[in-house]
Amino acid sequence: MTAPGQQSVARRALPLLSLIVCVLLWHVASSRHLHLGLVTFQNVPQPLEVVHAAWDLFQSPKLQNHLGASLGRVASGFLVAAALGVGLGLAIGRFRWVRETLMPPLEVARPIPAVAWIPLSILMFPSSEGSMIFITFVGALFPILLNTIHGVHGVDPRLIASARSLGTRRWAIFARVILPAAAPSVLTGLSIGMGTCWFCLVTAEMISGQYGIGYYTWESYTVQNYANIIVGMLLIGLLGMGSSALLHRAGQALMPWYRPGGRP
Repeated sequence: MTAPGQQSVARRALPLLSLIVCVLLWHVASSRHLHLGLVTFQNVPQPLEVVHAAWDLFQSPKLQNHLGASLGRVASGFLVAAALGVGLGLAIGRFRWVRETLMPPLEVARPIPAVAWIPLSILMFPSSEGSMIFITFVGALFPILLNTIHGVHGVDPRLIASARSLGTRRWAIFARVILPAAAPSVLTGLSIGMGTCWFCLVTAEMISGQYGIGYYTWESYTVQNYANIIVGMLLIGLLGMGSSALLHRAGQALMPWYRPGGRP
């Protein structure tokens, strides 16, 4: 039988191995300029070219401007979406009259893609910065809102009845029963919302930005600097992954009672 320590090492090595395999496949396809019919790698840069382009960007003073602009927009849009999405989700999930009043317009707006909001946001906000923050807000709002509603609906009614029988007031029930019970779903919504926030930010920056990772990626395409395109894509992926990981760590610290999958 395999020792527990060896199993732990194998589990930690598997993600790294999968990344290495993906890079190797990318290298083979791009170096041999594979043409697979519907997909061609003739113009795709090799991994080493991307490494050189990334090193040039890290040495450039523009990197700080791009990162600062994108991080500021994501943080602003996400924080507003988190506050509004969690607040509305708790109210909609708990009170029927709020649900019947607000859900029809929200359901109409929810399927509209973020890119469709860009022309209207440009008309609504006098500055391009405000319109880009609004786009990130729209992208993050609905995952947070819907997951919060789902979490409230999943609260065991017996917990609420027990709190009422002990004399707990309405707002205390929210703080001490409903919100802790719905917190795992809220955390899931926040994590998904953070990912869509980055997706929508890149879309907005491609159209309205002057600085930002999305603008850098689109600008690289317009000047046909293909290696820089992949650098921008990888930066977006790493930033999105890192921000989601921070959310999960914060959620674990704030919810010591919750262990997914029943793990101790």
